[in-house]
Order: sequence, then C-alpha cells, then structure tokens
Amino acid sequence: MKLDGAPMPRKLTQEQIAQYERDGYVCPVDAFSAQQARAWRDRMEAFERAQGQKMTRGHNFKPHLLFPWVDEIVHSPEVLDAVEDLIGPDIRDFHLSVWPKDPGSGAYVSWHQDATYFALDPICHVTAWVALTDAPVESGCMEVVPGSHKLGQMRHAELQNRDNLFSRGQTLNADVDRSRTVHMAVKAGQFSLHHTHLVHNSRPNRSSDRRIGLGISYIPTWARCTAKRRVSAMLVRGEDRFGHFDDERRPLADAGPEERAVHAEAVARFRAMNADESKTMESES
Repeated sequence: MKLDGAPMPRKLTQEQIAQYERDGYVCPVDAFSAQQARAWRDRMEAFERAQGQKMTRGHNFKPHLLFPWVDEIVHSPEVLDAVEDLIGPDIRDFHLSVWPKDPGSGAYVSWHQDATYFALDPICHVTAWVALTDAPVESGCMEVVPGSHKLGQMRHAELQNRDNLFSRGQTLNADVDRSRTVHMAVKAGQFSLHHTHLVHNSRPNRSSDRRIGLGISYIPTWARCTAKRRVSAMLVRGEDRFGHFDDERRPLADAGPEERAVHAEAVARFRAMNADESKTMESES
C-alpha cells in the first residue's frame, strides 16, 4: 500500500487508492481498446480451435508462460501503472488464471478469498481482472463484499462441483454479511483491482456471449511464499533484491515445446504447494 511521502500515482486517482484501502477493490479501470481486447480473444480462440478444446483446466493456469499475447498483457503499463500505485514499483506476477464462461454452461466461481492457499507473507497481493469480453452482471461478473478484506483470512471448505471453476472447490466456510454486495461489471479492455482477502464470487453466464477475463495475481518483490516448496514467479517491473522466487521464462512462441516444458514445471510446483497449504489449513481447522 502507499505510504506517506510516496510519489504521485501513475494511473489511479487518490480517490481510487482510498477506495481500494476502504472497500478492497477499484472498478472499472480503463486500459485497452475494445479492438485490442478482441484481437487477444481471437488469438485465444484460434488456439482453442487448433487444440479442439476450450481453454479450461490445463492451459488456464499460468498461461503467461505459454502465450506471448498473455505475456503482453501481464507486462502492459496500462495495468502495471495501476498496480504500482497500490504495491510499489518492484512487481512479480505470482499467478494467473483465465476464466472463460460459456453462455448457459452453469460454470461459476464459489465465494472465496484469493489468498486461501497462496501462503504469501505479508498479505499484500492484488489481483487485476482484465476483461477480454464485456462482463455485465448477466454474464457472471465478479460480485464482491465491500470491506471484507479487513476481516483477514477466513475458513474455507473444499466442496467439489463439476461446474465450479476452482479445481479444489474452495468455498468460504465462515459467516460474512452478503446483504450488500457489489457487482464489478467491466467492458472489454477494462480491468478491476481487488485485494487478496476480498470476499467475492461470480455466478453462471446468462448472457448471449462468452465471458473471458484474466485474473493476474501481482505481488511486490519483498513478499515471500512461506510454503515449504519453493515456487516460481515472473518479474514484470522493477528489480528483485530479495530472491524469494525462482524466475519464470517469458514465452517466445504460442505453446511451443520449450514453453510447454516451462509451463508444466511451474504449474506442477504451484499445484503441489497449493495442495500442501490445503492440507495444512485442514489440519489446523
């Protein structure tokens, strides 16, 4: 977060920074043209057609290691300038997920906090959700509980459901007042920002088009992962003077052999760490 005497914001207004501190989110933030967002969507869907399958489990975790077009978004100043306003100039991409929801599919994301299995210390991670398509309320945009990031880490249960986009099914298992939620609707090319402890979900897509967005988890380089397994993260801005993570290689070709190998190793390490944290939290509950 910003400290007294910090430089003037690069992208966000002081009011938006204050809102993030108070409510745990900012939305919407302008970034790219609708045409640029469409071009990225077209590249994703061209890959889907070539593979004969949708961008779901397998390629949807850490796709910035597979596709130069995702890497372009992750490194874009249009996004990073806003992230820097919240966590400072030295930034790593800790994780990234793509969440395509087809209309009428029933796919949803359960109520949760991003931080649940991340083992990050301190809790300073911010997620930028970048829209490649319009995401109105009827498409199942993010729904948040304002101010819930101040409640700290809460209990989650693993409730398996084939429509839940979470592979572990993590679902909030604590009492939180959800009588006054806010829907974070965004247009293609816009993004939202939210705190890792913000309670949120997204409902099934009831619109006539796909809902596609990238959830990019950014952390300052001084944050560390306290898990026993060492994981990787990509340096996307500034410098790292701490060495808490192994570096990740930027992709040069769409899902080339080297990209696939790097991606497979990084995802395997992340999933193993995630599973360890799940078991630890279960034993402590």
